[in-house]
Amino acid sequence: MKTLKLKIKTKNNKYSIIIGSGISGKMSKLFKENSITYTKCLLVIDKKVPKSLLNKIIKSLPKKKIVCLFFNANEKNKNQINLNNILDTLLKNNFLRNDCLISIGGGITGDISGFASSIFKRGIKFINIPTTLLAQVDSSVGGKTGINSSHGKNLIGSFYQPSLVISDINFLRTLPKREIYCGYGEILKHTLISSKKKFFYLNQNASKVLNLETPHIEHSIYQSCLIKKKIIELDENEKNLRKILNFGHTFAHAYEATLGYSKKLNHGEAVLLGIISASKFSFDYGLLPKNEFILIQKHFIKYNLLCEINKIFKKKHLNKLILFMKKDKKNNNNKINLVLLKQIGKTIFNLSFSDNKLRSFVKNQLIN
Repeated sequence: MKTLKLKIKTKNNKYSIIIGSGISGKMSKLFKENSITYTKCLLVIDKKVPKSLLNKIIKSLPKKKIVCLFFNANEKNKNQINLNNILDTLLKNNFLRNDCLISIGGGITGDISGFASSIFKRGIKFINIPTTLLAQVDSSVGGKTGINSSHGKNLIGSFYQPSLVISDINFLRTLPKREIYCGYGEILKHTLISSKKKFFYLNQNASKVLNLETPHIEHSIYQSCLIKKKIIELDENEKNLRKILNFGHTFAHAYEATLGYSKKLNHGEAVLLGIISASKFSFDYGLLPKNEFILIQKHFIKYNLLCEINKIFKKKHLNKLILFMKKDKKNNNNKINLVLLKQIGKTIFNLSFSDNKLRSFVKNQLIN
């Protein structure tokens, strides 16, 4: 299948997303085509990236000074200590504002690298090479960067658009199946908030997407990026419409934080749980028709997607879950903001609910 290209045009930057197989071994060519120049580059590399693919990237980079920094990518390490390590590396090697930082890894690596890029000398060139499905369809697009703290996920960060995103399908073929399911959660979310037609396509072809079959995997990555493109070009800094991209995420972030970002539940799995929770809440609240909720529910069951929070959490977790939902960065008052579905393809946002309302809802899910 030919390489796919998508142009993002925001108020602060214009850049391309390039999707294809084997393209990470063509760095010099891609940089030249996209006017990327620098004297030095820092590679922030997830330690789990296969050495064979990493070597192809390094060999194909322009013949400039390269500094490599390996990062043990997990939610606990997406913190101030590792952020400072990236900044210190840039400072010790006397990087200038027209130099470049390249992230090679999943969303965690991209988030912390993008944040470092945004604050180093008030902005250094940033290139993202996402190596997980989750990162290729979500976090690498749109310019959200950040780190976690003991108070919650992504509470410290910035909006900073990359100069280029290169999504090589070959990286996906090295991932465990669990990681593919995690990325699929965001693909599913994008269809639910944007188009019933796209959801029906996914409902018919999910097994092909999950098995990374061409052209279905390329099509799904492209469509997810296209959905995000249309939203962020209208609302780059999440003042209004972009909030719909948080569908399911208020629940998801609370699920992750409650377990201390452990391996028991990773981000993509939390998103899947968040999607089914937000869909159920939409139905219980009288917004989402029963037949549409059942369609979503059947999709989860058909493709064996994680959907029962009582298999992960117990009643003892209830207070923590609600506490983290109250701390969510999307709240703008003492209530909890949620993005909900009116129907598949149509959302409603800026709805606020008391913690007692959410407590009752979550408690019922833990019992069932």
